[in-house]
Amino acid sequence: MQNLIIYKFTQLYHILEELSLDLNFKITFADSENSLNDIIKNQNNYLIISNKKYSDIGNEFVLENTPIKIFKLVEKINIEFLKLQFNSQSHVKVNKYTIDLNSREMLINDMKLKLTEKEINTIIYLSKSNKPINIDELLEKVWSYQSNIETHTVETHIYRLRKKILNTFNDNEFIISKKNGYQIK
Repeated sequence: MQNLIIYKFTQLYHILEELSLDLNFKITFADSENSLNDIIKNQNNYLIISNKKYSDIGNEFVLENTPIKIFKLVEKINIEFLKLQFNSQSHVKVNKYTIDLNSREMLINDMKLKLTEKEINTIIYLSKSNKPINIDELLEKVWSYQSNIETHTVETHIYRLRKKILNTFNDNEFIISKKNGYQIK
């Protein structure tokens, strides 16, 4: 369920509350920072709409240009919900790291490492398994090669990826070599 929180914008709340049966989001009103914090602490899919920008609020949509047709407003709100959903799906957690699929970066604290698409695909594929993945499976699933081709593509990519991770994060244990393949623990 999408939650629309209207913050310090009473007129808009009353208008949308009247239309709430025809809208595909739950509408709540917050008139103070405390009430806003109480509402959002139990929510994960929310958008805050207000008539001015508040610097300490995330997921905020500012409605400055009024009057606006109600259908246009609902369209803008739905677009903002789609943006939030897209951004939340673009972050993958792998161990202590976050991988941002949009910017192709591996992050921890304030450190960032730029990755290629193949490196991201390799990390994600390895992270989904509890057992070591052999080279033939990585060739087939990540590189779409036949497993009977003689190549050192996987070994070379894993070597370079480990080196990048070691140089940036000083982590030598992220991708582990086992006798039967590679693994992320």
